[in-house]
Amino acid sequence: MKPVIVVHGGAGRIFKEREEGSRAGVVRAALRGYGILKQGGSALDAVEEAVRSMEDDPHFNAGCGSVLNEKGEVEMDAIIMDGKNLDSGAVSAVKCIANPIKLARLVMEKTKHMLLTDHGAHLFAQAMGIPETPGEKLITERSRERWKKNLEPDSNPEEFQKDLGTVGAVAIDSEGNVACATSTGGLSNKLIGRVGDTACIGSGGYADNRSGATSTTGHGESIMKVVLARLILYHMEQGMSPEMAADTALDYMKTRVGGLGGVIVVNSSGEWAARFSTKQMSWATVKDEQLHYGIYAGERHTKSVDEALTSESEGV
Repeated sequence: MKPVIVVHGGAGRIFKEREEGSRAGVVRAALRGYGILKQGGSALDAVEEAVRSMEDDPHFNAGCGSVLNEKGEVEMDAIIMDGKNLDSGAVSAVKCIANPIKLARLVMEKTKHMLLTDHGAHLFAQAMGIPETPGEKLITERSRERWKKNLEPDSNPEEFQKDLGTVGAVAIDSEGNVACATSTGGLSNKLIGRVGDTACIGSGGYADNRSGATSTTGHGESIMKVVLARLILYHMEQGMSPEMAADTALDYMKTRVGGLGGVIVVNSSGEWAARFSTKQMSWATVKDEQLHYGIYAGERHTKSVDEALTSESEGV
């Protein structure tokens, strides 16, 4: 099986001055994940590494760069899932952790549970020896500015929700195993303790070797209403291609509940798709030693992996 990885940096509106950083961030994440797959590594390791790379990148609403809740704090959600045996681990409303995706993987592998939240997740992180990152370190100037703006009496936080930036990855490895990972800071100025689609299995992501894997992004409450990730796999089980399954599910979410979003998909034979109903979604994929990436509908740049790695090391 030829390995494939697809990543997204969030669906929504990407401001002009952030386009370059978003493109570079998803390309870097895809190349890192693919590097693991190429050496015979697992889909699980590849998606975790790709998402970790984007959590560390302040351009994205995950890890460092997460948006702030109503109190001005970062609260993050993440999920990872193994398509081989349907094992999954997730965390929600976690604070003071640089890489929630790493904690989600530990929940999957070191506990009998699938989802730990808030204080319990914090205690588990301590028990696992995960270093605490001061909350301030995860807050970027941009997130703080936006939070302040949303506190103004005549502000419309809804307007800001369009610039979402959840991150995710899906992959299939040389053994034919699929996996997904998704991580987010959620919605700007959300209520304390709000958990969106990301940490919910079947909504923020789903992986099953029998059909494929998907990671979602967009308006969390809408995604949860239609259980978007699982819905896409259901369509693929009925014989649809990844692209058609993604478009059908996104269209249903739009017409049924008025929700917009984006998805990345890989099926069990290595076909992939990156589709969105929002204005933009940063995405990148590597298959057959070719890197493809874009932000706008219909935009698709292609480079060989070698060429991309060269420009990456030169910092282009």
